[in-house]
Amino acid sequence: MRSKILQGFSVALGVVIVSYVIAAMIAKPAEPRPFFTQYQKRPMVIAHQGGDGIRPSETMMAYENAAALKVDVLEMDIHATSDGVIVLMHDAKVDRTTDGTGEIKKMTVAQIKELDAAFWWSPGVDTKRNQPGPYPYRGQGAKVLTLKEMFEKFPTYRMNIEIKQVEPSIAPAFCNLIRDHNMSDKVLVASFHQQAMDDFRRACPDVATSATQNETTIFFALNTLFLTSAYTPPTQSLQVPEYSSGLHVLTQGFVDGARSRKMETHAWTINKEEDMKRILSLGVDGIITDYPDVLLKLLGR
Repeated sequence: MRSKILQGFSVALGVVIVSYVIAAMIAKPAEPRPFFTQYQKRPMVIAHQGGDGIRPSETMMAYENAAALKVDVLEMDIHATSDGVIVLMHDAKVDRTTDGTGEIKKMTVAQIKELDAAFWWSPGVDTKRNQPGPYPYRGQGAKVLTLKEMFEKFPTYRMNIEIKQVEPSIAPAFCNLIRDHNMSDKVLVASFHQQAMDDFRRACPDVATSATQNETTIFFALNTLFLTSAYTPPTQSLQVPEYSSGLHVLTQGFVDGARSRKMETHAWTINKEEDMKRILSLGVDGIITDYPDVLLKLLGR
């Protein structure tokens, strides 16, 4: 009986080894995209929501300030209104950052444009409704932006755009907007949601993307087991926190493993100078931060 068990185990192990060797032989690195290949400066300074620590989240004043600082990439989140206009906002509801209430997908763009996008923002703290002030930009004309307005205002700037909305899918409209404004080479698209990312990749297969949560988990597991040579990435970058669910995700081995498959690694959301220094020492390709001014100073730019 014991010999049969050992024989069965040996056969199974042999199948696993052969399968891995075959997978490694046919595996390919990430396909290059101009978003990365046409821009060589690293590490990239990615202004999270335009630099939410120093200006109201995802407002024109935030992005204008980030551009004046000469960050490398402007980061934003998108949803669609009830009349199909793609707008910038982190949350699915307008409640946390504006003087209004309601779900974006149930509001028209005209209704959303009436809101004060800087109403609850206060410097140095996470924005929350009814939080204590001061509110230095309240009543200063900050409006919720459309993605079209961003493309028209910053036609040469690279943008990291996260799809927040899953249903109904905004991928076709989003892709059309990218192509209509000749932004295919300047956009990196991210989403935690596999369905949203699958929809987008089908619509715009030539645009650079970042890994979804599922894709990142798969890479993390394979890299931990030293099996990345058998991995064909569906994406060009991994955007990850340093820690997640008690696991130390962003390590030297993670960065090296990603690079071996021609993927870039971007760390989020890194806001303290001491954390920036530690993350930079790993050789990451970019840092997403609410304080791009601090990171730029640290890099001597």
